[in-house]
Amino acid sequence: MEERILVCLSSSPSNGKIIRTAAQMAEAFNGTLTALFVETPLAGKMGKEDQERLKGNIKLAKQSGAEIETVYGDDISFQIAEFARLSGITRIVIGRSAAKKKGIFAGTSLVEKLIDHAPEMEIYIIPDSQMGPEVIRKWNRLVQKNDFSLKAAIQSAGILFAATAAGWMFEKLKLTDANIITVYILGVLLISIVTEGWFYSFSATIASVLVFNFLFTAPRFTLRAYDRSYPFTFAVMFLAALITGSLASRLKQHAGQAARDAYRLKVLLDTNQLLQQAKGKSEILEGTAQQIVKLLKRETVIYDVKNGKLGQPLHTIPQGGEILVEDENCEEQAAVWALENNRHAGTGTDHFKQAKRQYLAIRVNSTVYGVVGIMIQKQPLDAFENSVLLSILGECALALENDKNVREKEEAAILAKNEQLRANLLRTISHDLRTPLTSISGNANNLLYNESCLDAQMRRQIYGDIYDDSMWLIDLVENLLSVTRIEEGRMQIRQSAELVDEVIREALKHTGQSRTGRTIKVEEEDELILAKMDARLIVQVLINLIGNAVKYTPQGTDITVQVKKEKTENRENAQVIISVCDLGDGIPDDRKERVFDMFYTGGDQVADSRRSLGLGLGLCRSIINAHGGKIWISDNIPHGAVVTFTLPAEEVALNE
Repeated sequence: MEERILVCLSSSPSNGKIIRTAAQMAEAFNGTLTALFVETPLAGKMGKEDQERLKGNIKLAKQSGAEIETVYGDDISFQIAEFARLSGITRIVIGRSAAKKKGIFAGTSLVEKLIDHAPEMEIYIIPDSQMGPEVIRKWNRLVQKNDFSLKAAIQSAGILFAATAAGWMFEKLKLTDANIITVYILGVLLISIVTEGWFYSFSATIASVLVFNFLFTAPRFTLRAYDRSYPFTFAVMFLAALITGSLASRLKQHAGQAARDAYRLKVLLDTNQLLQQAKGKSEILEGTAQQIVKLLKRETVIYDVKNGKLGQPLHTIPQGGEILVEDENCEEQAAVWALENNRHAGTGTDHFKQAKRQYLAIRVNSTVYGVVGIMIQKQPLDAFENSVLLSILGECALALENDKNVREKEEAAILAKNEQLRANLLRTISHDLRTPLTSISGNANNLLYNESCLDAQMRRQIYGDIYDDSMWLIDLVENLLSVTRIEEGRMQIRQSAELVDEVIREALKHTGQSRTGRTIKVEEEDELILAKMDARLIVQVLINLIGNAVKYTPQGTDITVQVKKEKTENRENAQVIISVCDLGDGIPDDRKERVFDMFYTGGDQVADSRRSLGLGLGLCRSIINAHGGKIWISDNIPHGAVVTFTLPAEEVALNE
């Protein structure tokens, strides 16, 4: 079982010793080290000295290889015990003062409470010999948390005056002293709600007892009391007011802390959802910057990293704010250092302390995707803000990593597709070109050496075979060149109004020899039909379609080219429909769409006996799509196939 060591973080001067001891223990046990900070409602009011000491202890824990964690609550011992239980911690390292508390009000120490909450846990206690300074430090922190405020003093005095006026009215109404005491307790409760800290509620408690004694007990206007029960009444009143005020103050602190925590966690959740929906690196970085500003209410700058160098900074400021940095050169140097060293830089760190911002790398392991700068100045981040900030940067880094992986997969898919096309092309060329070249060379050899032995009909047959094979090669080269232009985006479409009849006749001229034994009929309407097209490319489409029909149509059968104009009310959207019909075996339904794929030949073999590279129909689709038309295959009844494509129609202009 892996050992998991937990060390508790604090602002104590001796906490560094405890962290180093825990790190040595983790190394000795070959286990992991976790450093835990329990943030209480009063943690945000630490003095500057305590904040700096806590920061130094956190930094020391990171350097020792610890994973920093933060939990929130008022009961520190309970939070430590629960975290240890839920996280599978096996050993806890904590410090305890060597000095012993004395007296009935000494109370139970943190270590003793922790032992009660986690009796089954192994707890290692490191003695702390710095008790004296610790006591002074706690007192100074207590004083710092209750700085005097004139506004709070005036509010407290006003509430006490109102309570006194109410008590005077109750006395005039012959009500008992208990009612007047209740009014003063209510006043202390209100003071605890409207002021910060314990000082004003404690002072109001003492003032309430003294005012009640001075104004409402006999003898009047003195601090003496004739009735022997009054001291007991004063004590009860003091304790009731003190407890009520303390509970109200603590409840207010907890409510404020809960509201802040809820807001920060909502920002973190919104960040996760926002980054999941973001598309591209720029949107991810921009969304991250906006969420950081929303969380911290501080000016933020974020740099994109391209090829190991910083890109242009993206400044994001809170509403009503402005960019406060004057020396951007120093700030950029700090950002560059954070990028190159994959560590924090800027204010609050050991590097570029003069910078106004603190710079953090947006990273996944050793890969840095960006650098973010947070305006710090004299307002350092508290533990919770720092924890949420690191979580946001972690979400940003993961989003950037996922975006990178998606782009790499897309590029890999495109590369694989291109490689597959290239491999198919080379394989088909090496296989399929051999047949016509062998035929041409063989026939040429017969003519060269055996011409005298050949009669006129045989020579004519050989001439025809050479011509057919060479035309096939020419058509192949034309298709390959067209495919190359399409792949490279160099195909230029020069559309103009052309007579469809003339384009079909031009295509038939190029198929004269190849269609021996087959009749090609052209069926068109009586009127002249114009279409918007690049005539050169459409001729190539028709040559490919008619050539395919000839290959798959038995001799002695007809091939029909049909032309008609779509009947529509909107003449601007009218289409010219051209179909090439054959009487071959047809194409199965499951292959009707696949035949338009490049290098698809209709079977598992590279090419069939008809010598098809699988380029023709794929090229036709590319050309027709570039014209804004459509192409598809349907069945010819009773048998055969029909390839149909559309082109934008043009109106015939007649000059009278």
